[in-house]
Amino acid sequence: MSRKKTGDPSLSALVREVRACRICEQDLPLGPRPVLRATRTARLLLVGQAPGVRVHETGIPWNDPSGDRLRAWLDVSREIFYDDARIAIIPMGLCYPGRHARGGDLPPRPECARTWFSRLLECLPNVELTLLIGQYAQRYHLADRAKSSLAETVQAWREYLPRHLPLPHPSFRNLQWFARCPWFEAEVLPEVRRRVHAVLFRDPPERSRHHGV
Repeated sequence: MSRKKTGDPSLSALVREVRACRICEQDLPLGPRPVLRATRTARLLLVGQAPGVRVHETGIPWNDPSGDRLRAWLDVSREIFYDDARIAIIPMGLCYPGRHARGGDLPPRPECARTWFSRLLECLPNVELTLLIGQYAQRYHLADRAKSSLAETVQAWREYLPRHLPLPHPSFRNLQWFARCPWFEAEVLPEVRRRVHAVLFRDPPERSRHHGV
């Protein structure tokens, strides 16, 4: 797909371009359906891995049990979570990538970040805090500042403030990780909630007239 500009510099035009992307079409088992939400007024950015099957089917990001756990972590309602004037949601892979033969989803397609991520970030000037959910997001955004394991990166969360906060993925597949790392719930989540609420619940942002939804 050509990256030629359409002449409309607005974020809504870029989001439409992203949603029309067919770069990986031949490699996607369920076909392309880029899933993201973004408007220029967003103060919080959520960067996860890639949509699962349920998200692919509905076109709604984090519309699954992982999303329920993530909302509980942040202590926000679905209404606030999907208020795109406050929260932008852009995964590292925009389409469902398929599954491993041994179970679990494949990694995010690398073409998404190479083609779209920097352009989208340039159109989000009001983002104050980015939650990096899982290793793929952390490696991309933190680069050589990320530690050798997810646990080490999450434990080092203070090093990445005030711009970034690393989190594990809230998938049920990580339940053993949560059990092995009780410090996450005891020490990290209270600070995550405090910072997320400080960003989201100041004066409500004026809704953009050009929505990327």
